[in-house]
Amino acid sequence: MAILSRRDIGPFVLICVSLLLARELFPYADIHDPRILEAGYVIEEVADNLGGPTCLHWADENWLLVCDRDSGSIKGVWQNSAGSFSTHVLLSGLDNPHGVLTWQDPDNGTWRLIVSEEGKLSAWDIATPDAMMWRLGLPQVLVDGVPTGNHQTNAVMDGKNGTLIWHAGSTCNVCQQEDPRNAALLWVNPWTGEHGVAASGVRNSFDGTWVEGMGYVFTDNGRDWDGDHPDEEINLFSAGSNYGWPDDEPETPIPAGTLGPVAVWAPHSSINGIDFRPHNSSLPGGDFCVYATVYGSWNSLLPVGHEIIRIDFTADENSPQGWSSEVSRFAVDLGTPLPLRFSPDGDLYFATFAQGGTLYRIVESV
Repeated sequence: MAILSRRDIGPFVLICVSLLLARELFPYADIHDPRILEAGYVIEEVADNLGGPTCLHWADENWLLVCDRDSGSIKGVWQNSAGSFSTHVLLSGLDNPHGVLTWQDPDNGTWRLIVSEEGKLSAWDIATPDAMMWRLGLPQVLVDGVPTGNHQTNAVMDGKNGTLIWHAGSTCNVCQQEDPRNAALLWVNPWTGEHGVAASGVRNSFDGTWVEGMGYVFTDNGRDWDGDHPDEEINLFSAGSNYGWPDDEPETPIPAGTLGPVAVWAPHSSINGIDFRPHNSSLPGGDFCVYATVYGSWNSLLPVGHEIIRIDFTADENSPQGWSSEVSRFAVDLGTPLPLRFSPDGDLYFATFAQGGTLYRIVESV
């Protein structure tokens, strides 16, 4: 076995450090070659200089809301009749916004704007649902004081039953949380702020989506510093269930009494934004299909992520919660894709977090 001399150690260490730095900086360097692995589709740039986009939400057919973590604002990207886009700041002075939702009360039809910040959920009354004519009331803090640390509160979604679903990350990599609202999905009353734990054992869920005929599926990123354990997960929501963290050791990836995932992806790859493929979309997929962004991670020996994946679910009574899945790469070498949403007309939009924040859409090639 060859032994390095003292003279050789310096260059060897320098090479190792350089490789580690290159791995960490790769996602943030503007040297990527975005491409779609399936013929017939193209990636188009829609808007740039969006800061640090962390969420996307369609307020109506023309207004796409964007959370900008860097400036602490909610921006509206508007498409006019000629097809060009312009950007406007709708709300500012926010603390790390990671989720936005326009919510309509199913009983009285009134509208509210809901924003997820770091440890806080706030709401504004909307005088008219037409985003071009919005008049927002005074802000109301629905929930405050949710602890943050390694992760924070992320997406806020319609619970479909008069409540909201709010994604709250863990404060640590692996630990027992002092506040049960961490590492959980929370239910929240959109008017009073009354809230509680809807699902626990969810280390860091960034986003979720309703899949027609299946239920609410959500992403969950597992612990770091544990080799090839665990896979990144897509879970199917079951009220009151526990999804395993922090007891999901390599020997017991699905601890007794907890629910396992309905789909998995590469460990430490950071699967984040997710959305159901609508039936009017030209993108490939079946009746139970979702698309998701994979951001990439520093906690891997080789670069992972920087892609969009497609997950097709199939009803299967022999699989966990009655569903099996097939996961495939759809677009690769994207840099830092984070939020993702299908538009009302079926096109797929996503935004990269680094390089100043750029919004893209994927459409059929002409």
